[in-house]
Amino acid sequence: MFRLSQFMRELTAPTPAGPRRLPPGPVVIWNLVRRCNLTCRHCYSISADKDFAGELSTDEVSSVLDDLKAFRVPALILSGGEPLLRSDIFAIAARAKGLGFYTALSTNGTLIDERAADRIAAIGIDYLGISIDGIGEVHDHFRGKEGAFAHALAGLRHCRDRGVKVGLRFTMTRDNEATLPAVLDLAEGEGIAKFYLSHLNYAGRGNKNRGEDSAFAATRAAMDALFERVWAKTGRGEESEFVTGNNDADGAFFHGWVARRFPAHAEHIRAKLEQWGGNASGVAVANIDNLGNVHPDTMWGHVTLGNVRARRFGDIWSDVSHPLMAGLKAFPRRLGGRCGDCRWLGMCNGNSRVRAERIHGEVWAEDPGCYLTDEEVRG
Repeated sequence: MFRLSQFMRELTAPTPAGPRRLPPGPVVIWNLVRRCNLTCRHCYSISADKDFAGELSTDEVSSVLDDLKAFRVPALILSGGEPLLRSDIFAIAARAKGLGFYTALSTNGTLIDERAADRIAAIGIDYLGISIDGIGEVHDHFRGKEGAFAHALAGLRHCRDRGVKVGLRFTMTRDNEATLPAVLDLAEGEGIAKFYLSHLNYAGRGNKNRGEDSAFAATRAAMDALFERVWAKTGRGEESEFVTGNNDADGAFFHGWVARRFPAHAEHIRAKLEQWGGNASGVAVANIDNLGNVHPDTMWGHVTLGNVRARRFGDIWSDVSHPLMAGLKAFPRRLGGRCGDCRWLGMCNGNSRVRAERIHGEVWAEDPGCYLTDEEVRG
């Protein structure tokens, strides 16, 4: 995850750069349930509106929470499917909060009525992320259900009005890239605290629709526009939290923007980006699915490292006998093609290995989703 607002603030209030830092344990994205009431075009978990056998019980989830705490996991993102379709979701969230985890809920928002919002607020959920893929019919088209936009917006407002920190997540594809400014305006108009721009990654249903990925020129234009918008907010002293995900080339592209706009700050930003370190799959971000299988992140659902019913999470995560985990934890990673020659490898860490595998059939090949030019890559 590229924390754009944080790096923008380095232009006005720089902080000392240091070595690459890693959290004590990974942030865990936990797909507690596969069932979902929507059929989103870019779904990575290929969910459906039916029950799936073999999902972890409440007691099993509770036991795993203890293991995650012992392994010093700092934060949990409770997700799905649609997590609100688990009857015990509020009990799970309350126990996570009680154990001291930073606890986030990732939802499509359509099931959040006033009663659900009351419970979310009472538990003290630290962050609620709701996906919005466009305005009105555009969103409904992506989500596969008429009225999804209206219901998601209502759920967002219910939580916001109760003091819950709410953020919007926008996954950009060729079919909705033109609506990005309107979605940004929506977030600002609704007083939303956080905006997350996600690049399309080739996993799950997103892999089937990879032909819809925005052309690189459009991606670059969208990122430039986002940089200018966030810089304007930063210059006005407005509090904002803009982040991007699923394309760690964003950091190098931001450095290029800084070099053009504020050349005196370019070296400092480079040092801060190298301190960040780029892609953290298999290192600082992990995934547990609804069956208890552990994956390097949510996009690696087809590669299982172990199951929390059989081994403690910490033992699974620390085991580098699997060649994928050994390669992901290496720094710098041993990569081929443009990634291997890239001068920004220290701040990108090879970007998405899933995209490389899906397109090239080789995990350590160059990332086909990198939108930097050859000149930018090699200097």
